[in-house]
Amino acid sequence: MGMNGETPEIVLALLTETFPEGIVDTCAPLGEATAVVRSGFLVRVVDFLKNDPRLRFDFLVDITAVDRGPVPGGGAPGEEDHRFTVVYHLLSLPFRRRLRLEVPAGGAEPEVDSLTPLWGSANWLEREVWDMFGIRFRGHHDLRRILMYEEFEGHPLRKDYPVDRRQPLIGPKN
Repeated sequence: MGMNGETPEIVLALLTETFPEGIVDTCAPLGEATAVVRSGFLVRVVDFLKNDPRLRFDFLVDITAVDRGPVPGGGAPGEEDHRFTVVYHLLSLPFRRRLRLEVPAGGAEPEVDSLTPLWGSANWLEREVWDMFGIRFRGHHDLRRILMYEEFEGHPLRKDYPVDRRQPLIGPKN
């Protein structure tokens, strides 16, 4: 529950009411509010969550991703063939609420909009997701490797990454 006694369902109902075409699904198992957001609505939804005085989700805690492996014909309704999900964890400090957003992303080159215009802290978080999963963030000003070295080939947290792949050896840079 939030500081004012609101349940997660109230936040999710407000989201669904405000973005009926953008919210695919909501749930709150064990009080953990989760909304599945269509990719094209991500920036608008997050801007609303951050700036609406009733919500004030003012802190981006984390961005990560899930690779479910190739899922032919799978995915959320209207979001078929999305093997990846980008997961955002938000926190409202004034209301002591948490919210998880899940954004399906698919295709050979999965891509979602960058949140760097809303949160500078999204910079390194998006770079990590790109480095590990190969999901691009449209509008990111500096999308380059952050954990792996530049010559590293592939994205090691993808289900189709060959674990026996030999990587190029690199020496110290002087």
